[in-house]
Amino acid sequence: MPSGAEAAAVLPPIIAADELAIGYGETVILERLSFTVPHGEVFAILGGSGSGKSTLLRNLIGLDPPLGGRLEVDGAPPRQSDGPPRFGVLFQSGALFGSMTLAQNVALPLRKWTGLDADAIDVVVRSKLRLVGLEGFENHLPSEISGGMKKRAGIARALALDPPLLFLDEPSAGLDPVSSVELDELISTLSRSLGMTTVIVTHELASIFAIAQSCIMVDRGARGIIARGAPGALRDGSDDPRVRAFFNRKSV
Repeated sequence: MPSGAEAAAVLPPIIAADELAIGYGETVILERLSFTVPHGEVFAILGGSGSGKSTLLRNLIGLDPPLGGRLEVDGAPPRQSDGPPRFGVLFQSGALFGSMTLAQNVALPLRKWTGLDADAIDVVVRSKLRLVGLEGFENHLPSEISGGMKKRAGIARALALDPPLLFLDEPSAGLDPVSSVELDELISTLSRSLGMTTVIVTHELASIFAIAQSCIMVDRGARGIIARGAPGALRDGSDDPRVRAFFNRKSV
């Protein structure tokens, strides 16, 4: 029987972009974006502020349509549809509903997209909160927990429907160093134990080296991808001054 890595190798990429152009209205921000993300990998989208990485994420999760090229996520264009989502998303702020408890937040996709009864939903909600280290906090409001715990609760909600793919938008933003490390460890553990693909948008070097197996780096000036590969290899071997500056926190 093939291993998880061998099985992933024979599957088509879970994300495939070919000559993708993205932007707003008629304004192209990035173009000729061609890359793939294999199953089971932690893949990072890197770039400085204003580089277009968040715009790319919006296209990947179907919030904005591409301006050109081809994009498939889990075998289909990522446009919004009437069916359940094929992936989970953690937005930068956590995007929890402040008037709802953590349990109620995590239950939302289950109530909307499944026919589970209340007892079954409660079991799933508790298991997802336990998975992210929030057992016992089911009845807390978002205002009653720390920033790191809010991110964990957001991940629990993103995992409610057991998606094969998870998108994380700047998950460490606003967290102290200890909470950031703990969140990185959680993301890495979940990716391995659940066998899911994780796409992370970030500029945090510590997170990049801790959890990302491969990455692309986008640049607004170049209007496209300027580097791709393993983060360590790019840091140590890239001959592009913009890439070296990013990984070594220096100006070009």
